Amino acid sequence: MKSLYCSFFGHNYSVSKKITSHVKEYKCKHCDAQMTTNGKGGISPLTPTYKEINSVLERIHSRRSMRKQQSLAFNR
Repeated sequence: MKSLYCSFFGHNYSVSKKITSHVKEYKCKHCDAQMTTNGKGGISPLTPTYKEINSVLERIHSRRSMRKQQSLAFNR
């Protein structure tokens, strides 16, 4: 029944994980289909390759933001 709803009315995506300010992972509220933002700004299915890319990107982003906060606190 869940996929039947999406076939008639379309998916209802909500943000499930925010990787960076531009990259997010989405999940359909009805059928649990997962999507992510691709390199061109569009939405693509969340494949294992995209999962790996997003995890690496999240790790890099968190390290950079942590260093930026530490340098701002150090300069005060």
